[in-house]
Amino acid sequence: MERTERQEIKEKIQAAIATTEKDIVSLEDLTRPIAPDNAIGRLSRMEAIGNKSINEAALRTARHKLVKLKYALTNIDKPDFGTCMECGEQIPLARIMIMPESHLCVECAD
Repeated sequence: MERTERQEIKEKIQAAIATTEKDIVSLEDLTRPIAPDNAIGRLSRMEAIGNKSINEAALRTARHKLVKLKYALTNIDKPDFGTCMECGEQIPLARIMIMPESHLCVECAD
């Protein structure tokens, strides 16, 4: 992998980290407890609880992605960056640009 490609990936990872951190802040706000004395009606309260569960799942996913992105950023200058951890083949640049946190090629990820 060339130096310019690594720099481009690094910038992509940094942008993804910033976006994910903003998403986490928003999701944390949406997952606050719903007060039982909130007079929004039975169905509306059930919808709010359902939405809260969906947002909690999204928050877990975002936090996991952030960890993987930060890990990728710390390893980007290592010689084996972009190598599939399963088969040892080079991960295509297009996949790394779409999912910079990926550590498996498409075939191994299946």
